[in-house]
Amino acid sequence: MSNQASPVPVTDATFRAEVLESELPVVVDIWATWCGPCRAIAPILDQLAGEYAGRVKVVKVDADQNQETVTAAGVTSIPTLGFYRDGERVDVLIGAHPKPVYIAKIEELLA
Repeated sequence: MSNQASPVPVTDATFRAEVLESELPVVVDIWATWCGPCRAIAPILDQLAGEYAGRVKVVKVDADQNQETVTAAGVTSIPTLGFYRDGERVDVLIGAHPKPVYIAKIEELLA
């Protein structure tokens, strides 16, 4: 696991550079420490970050510490995953899902 990519923590201050200006498509996981479903999908997102390293960037935004980003994204419940390409959110997935659902969304993002 030493050279596998893992999700990058993103804040209100770094969201534009890390997500909107990213050359790679980005999966944004908006989560919180107290959110059970968020913790449940974290290992899946860690795996996907490794499996799609170099093709898709996976980032995590702590909802409690980054209200500006959460508000701008219109997030009302977590976990919320936003799928971004060329600075635009092209898809969103709310709630916890099995890994194949995330793979399908990422493959759409890459298509």
